[in-house]
Amino acid sequence: MGVRLMVVDDHRLLAEALASALKLRGHRVLAAAAPAAGAADLVISRAPEVCLLGTATPAEPGTFDPVVRIKRERPQVAVVVLGPVPSPRGIASAFAAGASGYVRHDERIEGVERALMKARAGEAAVAPALLQGAFGELLNPVAQPDDEGQRLLQMLTPREVEVLVRVADGEDTRLIAAGMGIAPSTARTHVQRVLMKLGVGSRLEAAALAARTGLLDRAGPVGSPEPES
Repeated sequence: MGVRLMVVDDHRLLAEALASALKLRGHRVLAAAAPAAGAADLVISRAPEVCLLGTATPAEPGTFDPVVRIKRERPQVAVVVLGPVPSPRGIASAFAAGASGYVRHDERIEGVERALMKARAGEAAVAPALLQGAFGELLNPVAQPDDEGQRLLQMLTPREVEVLVRVADGEDTRLIAAGMGIAPSTARTHVQRVLMKLGVGSRLEAAALAARTGLLDRAGPVGSPEPES
């Protein structure tokens, strides 16, 4: 009996190709959607048996937030992640979010199909070696000094990092704009984006967070003014 499923991937061609291949094998594919950001809403509204969720960055913070929401609002839906040759941290993050399985992007369609069937049956749909590595990472995480600082740094664009350094140096909007060669309104927008990405409510909080996590040491000196494009 075919699986009632959804395919969600950032790469539309991959999503549509997988959907077509699985339809030919007798499965009912409810949708093939490109934007992973809208995956949770789509899955919650359609309630498939299994969601095949593709990602190119399984180790990035927030990648599996849609999985968390799906499992919270539709716990009966099994989620199988389709990702690159994984690190244990990426698989651990998927399972910690509530995923039922992990399939590599280079897996044959037969392997994808087996994973979907196992996930629907309530089994772990992942190769034993990958599963062992994932749970090893969950139980014995490797200490990562400055891990939070690195994570925050990766969230910001180079220009936003410069804005944060200037904020930490006590520069106001006018000085930031002059130092970067941009309009004050643009500088104000950059500051607001930095605050939003860091999850803080003020410049003082942003500066304190950057200092505490070592982000300022990683950022280095600010650049010279650049003409605004």
